[in-house]
Amino acid sequence: MFERIKYSIDRIDPELFAAMEQENQRQEEHIELIASENYASPAVMAAQGSQLTNKYAEGYPGKRYYGGCGNVDVVEQLAIDRVKQLFGAEAANVQPNSGSQANQGVFFAVLNPGDTIMGMSLAEGGHLTHGMKLNMSGKWFNAVSYGLNAKEDIDYESLDVKARETKPKLIVAGASAFSLRIDFERIAHVARTVGERWSRKTEPVRGG
Repeated sequence: MFERIKYSIDRIDPELFAAMEQENQRQEEHIELIASENYASPAVMAAQGSQLTNKYAEGYPGKRYYGGCGNVDVVEQLAIDRVKQLFGAEAANVQPNSGSQANQGVFFAVLNPGDTIMGMSLAEGGHLTHGMKLNMSGKWFNAVSYGLNAKEDIDYESLDVKARETKPKLIVAGASAFSLRIDFERIAHVARTVGERWSRKTEPVRGG
């Protein structure tokens, strides 16, 4: 399509290239301990900078709103199949490009405006999308929070009591800044006890 060397960033936009080089140096000289900010491999970087980025592909494989999506369908289906195999899942949606968008997808699928949700308090390790007023999750839904106990572990007893009292339509099990093990099964049991759904937020742990 193009002679890539002729249109390289350092030639087209030296200022942008300089900023990119500075960021590259920062990443080379620092250890990043946030899983969702892991270092993309050269192969991933090449795929993200490929001609695929030129294609508008609204919809899902085989059900697009634009023509010429055959190759994109192949790529997305590969991603879906691999995610399903990796996590032993029956279905997968690989379109969200962030945990926030993935959370919104879950909310839109199972909630209505005004429903009650429960998530970890931001001050104790949760995420903006767990019901903070700054985020749509706190504007559209009635958000209640669970937090930590004196040992700085999740206060599962308090979570259980609060869930029985407020009966949230959805419990978000996960965190953004919490390094201890999360007992997902215990939270799932609480959700089943009050007859509601739960969502497992894992990208800060497995890498987003």
